Amino acid sequence: MKDWSAWIGRREARQEVIVAATVEPWLATFDRSDPEDGSTPQGFHWSIFRPGAPTAMLGTDGHPIRDDGASSFLPPIPLPRRMWAGSKTEFGWPLRSGDTVTRTSHISSIAEKQGTTGRLVFVDVAHEIHTEGVMNVREIQSIVFREPAYAGAPPAPPPPGDGRFDPGGWDAHRMLVPSEALLFRYSALTFNSHRIHYDLPYATEEEGYRGLVVHGPLTATLLLDLAARHFGDNALTRFDFRGTSPAICGEELHLALRGDDDAIVLGAFASDGRQVMAASAAPAVASTHNPCVVQVKRNHANRYFITSKRESDPLAWTRPARKVPSRSAQMATVAATRHEWNPGDSTRARQNPTAPR
Repeated sequence: MKDWSAWIGRREARQEVIVAATVEPWLATFDRSDPEDGSTPQGFHWSIFRPGAPTAMLGTDGHPIRDDGASSFLPPIPLPRRMWAGSKTEFGWPLRSGDTVTRTSHISSIAEKQGTTGRLVFVDVAHEIHTEGVMNVREIQSIVFREPAYAGAPPAPPPPGDGRFDPGGWDAHRMLVPSEALLFRYSALTFNSHRIHYDLPYATEEEGYRGLVVHGPLTATLLLDLAARHFGDNALTRFDFRGTSPAICGEELHLALRGDDDAIVLGAFASDGRQVMAASAAPAVASTHNPCVVQVKRNHANRYFITSKRESDPLAWTRPARKVPSRSAQMATVAATRHEWNPGDSTRARQNPTAPR
């Protein structure tokens, strides 16, 4: 295999304005309404900064063709099958319609491995999304390139067995059956033309799957939606996921969650309990056991920001909150984010653990 080390560090930067015409179809796809504070739900960021390759520049799999040219961000690894293996994501201040956002990306690592089905090349891409200098999302996305399915290989994944997924032991559970319409809508939202998500003969005959494949980030977004139903919108500071087996369109998909204010475990499973995705998360909400405080900071542009931290982790100021133009707006800002403001202390406030959600 060729030495791809020269591609490590390759960068690109893009900017766009989040518009209602992008947000509204996303909410409709997931049967969602707008969060009360006007933000977009976590997972929305995967539907912006979509690929812009012309149709004539798509490969046989539907992905943009990769080459050695300066315009190709990803290296032309000569392995035909590609999948989004997982992501490690940090969430900052939520994205909003009307925001002008910038994403900077660079290739952080390329590693070749030998798997049970042949050679694998993992490409890690680091993304950061900012709005006027405030971090919205920081993510390391892992993409894996694979050899073609060998002749006579059984379709992947195996058909569902006789077992049944047991939701016992989980705090939240949701079952749904991803439909062709859902896959079509998510492909449209993300401008993803990978044929395994809509072209059944290609998915089964060329790439060796048992049916149309549910997008990895679609499953991850459904897990984030389960967390939002359980904890509230934009309640996570971290979300990591790893695909373990393909989910197939038209078959039961079980989403499950357990955890508390310290750590959350999530998973997606087929009807027989085969794991499709493993995920973990860290919550941003405070509790009576782990209260949260907020602090006002001022940046170089003389604008004020409210950040929050857990008292059990005094060095980790991780959650940027609403930007405010002056100190006179701080009280209203803290109230809007369900914090109690202490008029005698201009830089700290304690979250009310019993405030209504």
